[in-house]
Amino acid sequence: MTGVNVAIWILGPLLAVMTLLFIIRIVLSWNPHVQLNSFPYNIAAWPTEPFLIVTRKVVAPIGGVDISPIIWVGICSLLREILLGQQGLLTMMSRVA
Repeated sequence: MTGVNVAIWILGPLLAVMTLLFIIRIVLSWNPHVQLNSFPYNIAAWPTEPFLIVTRKVVAPIGGVDISPIIWVGICSLLREILLGQQGLLTMMSRVA
């Protein structure tokens, strides 16, 4: 198994899980009474919050709506397509090797 295949095996599920966690954060943001530090909500909050803190510093809420999880869903989807899609960089490298 080559290094490219290992990267594909790690990045594919990682990007999928992060996308799912950011989507869960979007849904959780619809209910302001959710305590993100309590179980089971902390499962989605703890891994995503470091990314969201940085994004909130760059992109202010629009109309009182925090769009940072939406931005990260787009970033994760874009990275997954660029790296692992049918014409992705790692996919093409694995075919050559």
